[in-house]
Amino acid sequence: MAEILTSGFWEQYGSLLLEGTRDTLIMTVVSTVFAYILGLPLGVLLSVTQPHGILPNRAVNRVLGWIINVGRSLPFIILMVAIMDFTKLLVGTKIGIRGAIVPLVISAAPFIARMVETSLAEVDAGVVEAAQAMGASPLQIIWKVYLPEAKPSLLLGGSISIITILAYTAIAGAVGAGGLGDLAVRYGYQRRVPSMMLVTVVLIIVLVQIIQSAFSFWSARIDKRLK
Repeated sequence: MAEILTSGFWEQYGSLLLEGTRDTLIMTVVSTVFAYILGLPLGVLLSVTQPHGILPNRAVNRVLGWIINVGRSLPFIILMVAIMDFTKLLVGTKIGIRGAIVPLVISAAPFIARMVETSLAEVDAGVVEAAQAMGASPLQIIWKVYLPEAKPSLLLGGSISIITILAYTAIAGAVGAGGLGDLAVRYGYQRRVPSMMLVTVVLIIVLVQIIQSAFSFWSARIDKRLK
C-alpha cells in the first residue's frame, strides 16, 4: 500500500483515476437530472392523490405506489442486465457512460419519488389548508406551497439520492460502464493491484462526503425553522 505515496504510482495510474472520477461524476450528474425529471412529478402525484391529499384518488395512488414499489425492489445489477436491449435501442449502446445512464435513471426514479413523497408529507397541513381557503388551485398549492415549504427536506433527500446513484455507478462499472467502479474491478481485483482498489474506494468516500456536506449546509441555510 505504500506505493500509493510514490510518484511512480501516480505517473502510471493518475490519468486513469482522473478519467474514472470524471466518468463517475458525469454518470452521477446526468442520471440524477433525468431521474428527478421522472421521479419528482411521480412523488408529487403520489403525495397529492393520497386520501388526505389535495387531489385524493385511491386508484391512481395505488397504481403509482405499486409501480414505484416494483421499481425500488429490483436490484440494480439485475435491472441493468435485464434492460440492456432497451438501453441499446434508446441510446445505441449497452456499455459505457451512455449505456449506464438509462438503467441508473430507471432505478433511481422510483427511489426519488418516495423521497419526494416523504418530504411533502412534512409540510404543515395548516399552510396547505390556508392556501385552499384563499382559493389557490391544486397546481398553485404544489408550486407555491408544497415545493417551497419542503425545500430543505427535498435538498437532504437530494443528497441521499445522489449518493445512492453514485454507489450504483460503481456497480455499473463492474459490467462495462466505466468510472471508478470499473477501475476497482479491472485493476484492484482482476490484475491484483490492491492500491488501485484502495484509491478508488477513498475517492468515492471523498465524493460522498463532499456531496453530503454541501447539501446539508445548503439545506440548513434555507431552513426557516433554524433562523
